[in-house]
Amino acid sequence: MKFYSLNSSIPDTSFKKAVISGIAPDRGLYFPERIKQLSSTFFNNIEQISNNEIAFNAIRQFVSDDIPDKVLKEIIDKTLDFDFPLVEIEENVSTLELFHGPTMAFKDVGARFMANCLGYFFEDEQEEVTVLVATSGDTGGAVANGFLGVQGIKVIILYPSGKVSNIQEKQLTTLGNNIYAIEVDGTFDDCQNLVKRAFLDREITMHRNMTSANSINVARWLPQMFYFLFAYKQTKAGGRDIVFSVPSGNFGNICAGMIAQKLGLPAKHFVASTNVNDVVPKYMENGIYQPMPSIATISNAMDVGDPSNFIRIQHLYHNNLSTLKENLSSYAFTDETTIHAIKQVYSKTGYVMDPHGAVGYLGLKEYQKNNPGTYGVFLETAHPIKFLDVVEENLGLIPEMPPQIKKVMNKKKEATLISNYDELKSYLMQ
Repeated sequence: MKFYSLNSSIPDTSFKKAVISGIAPDRGLYFPERIKQLSSTFFNNIEQISNNEIAFNAIRQFVSDDIPDKVLKEIIDKTLDFDFPLVEIEENVSTLELFHGPTMAFKDVGARFMANCLGYFFEDEQEEVTVLVATSGDTGGAVANGFLGVQGIKVIILYPSGKVSNIQEKQLTTLGNNIYAIEVDGTFDDCQNLVKRAFLDREITMHRNMTSANSINVARWLPQMFYFLFAYKQTKAGGRDIVFSVPSGNFGNICAGMIAQKLGLPAKHFVASTNVNDVVPKYMENGIYQPMPSIATISNAMDVGDPSNFIRIQHLYHNNLSTLKENLSSYAFTDETTIHAIKQVYSKTGYVMDPHGAVGYLGLKEYQKNNPGTYGVFLETAHPIKFLDVVEENLGLIPEMPPQIKKVMNKKKEATLISNYDELKSYLMQ
């Protein structure tokens, strides 16, 4: 399997090279040259297949040229050592809980898969690799935990000062070892722009061997298709097509779901649910893609004003908006509406949603208004404890703190504060 740049000006490359470089030399995102459907037997018998076997069958075609089957199975075993339960909320509405991993966020799977791939690629190398990543919240903690202690890998995480939750900040600033945090006086977009600028700076790239661990990296992005297959496995007994509603910021997760659909997953439709950072909902409405400065919200992991992965979705549908609309709807919601949903669902069912999951729930309900009777799954992407201020203020309760969170709360924060690119460059050149 080869991967090519969506800017289409460089030769095809291998999975290994795509992972190590993160982004193509022409600044395009990598995309697989083909997507081969899995057999009907696989989907017909999916209830009898383990999650690890499902993941192996799904991703093997993309990585087998560079990762032997035995190693791939070991990587998957290290990545998927926790559960992905489907929980019924109300009639025709369930949530897939993706927060049972080490940092209690959906990004654990992609971060761990990528970390183990890079660990394998560099196990016999003498040269150190620097993973440079920007986070709006959960990416940082997941990447930090996934790469913690991996030999030959140094991780540098940029996050916006005052715009991540206390728990999120603890998860990315307290690990030490090969993990380094940089606190940026600005927004997530500022962090992302600093990272992009560093990758373009030849003086830095001559000094450091760098890659990205954001969802633009194929090893972070592709494993997210596992979620949608796991959900189907748990609903197949009903024999129903599924509508997936995905809380969307950089759009990597929902794009991975669409890849799973290309593999043969019987998904009826996708809903991209956003907060007020509504670039994609507006595009779906008027056909104009207009990036915007990101706006801070209570669902901060989705505070993205120029979603990096949406170009992959456009490519998947041959840049044809009409075709895309047949498979994707997109809606935006305010913090006020999100809080109302959190309160309403808790009052009726006792289920506590985090702000991101609540946006996913709202998007699903909006779609079902005109599509009654459809069965919907919204993705609950983070544990509500990570947004304790929102939960406590609006529900008057404090969720029990899981052990994954307890172990970081009393640790000391260590981060370097910067305010501009020159300061980042100086740090990277040290």
